[in-house]
Amino acid sequence: LIRALNSSQQRIWLATPYFLPTWSVRRALRRAAGRGVDVRLLLPSRPDHRIVYAASSLYAFEAVRAGVRVFRYEPGFLHQKVVLIDSEISAIGSANLDNRSFRLNFEVMLLTVDSDFAASVEQMLNQDFEQSYEIAKEESREIHRLQQLGMRIARLISPIL
Repeated sequence: LIRALNSSQQRIWLATPYFLPTWSVRRALRRAAGRGVDVRLLLPSRPDHRIVYAASSLYAFEAVRAGVRVFRYEPGFLHQKVVLIDSEISAIGSANLDNRSFRLNFEVMLLTVDSDFAASVEQMLNQDFEQSYEIAKEESREIHRLQQLGMRIARLISPIL
């Protein structure tokens, strides 16, 4: 996954319910955004686990400040795990972008290199982006200090969430 993210040329679109990325995923997304790749992240607008949602939100705000476009899916909770890279590479499965999925759980992702399948994934994600709102850089500054503290505490334990 990291190699595919680092080799992206046009886009990286990710949909995940729990955005608790490893350091290497965060770095790959930052670098891609820095080199002009269309990096988008689709997250749920409502939590199913408040602590995970808090930690995920802090990572999302950091991603926005790094040039990643982050969207919240308005119809509610979004549980899909999808990766689309450029016009050929797509991955769909049960793995979240977190340590637990990458190192502890027995998660599965189907990685395909097929432009027709990638076009279908693109169409599906475009429909989801249309039902979402984009997080603005200013939004992270409008969060109450107590809420920010809670997000930082949640982030401290995010490697085990």
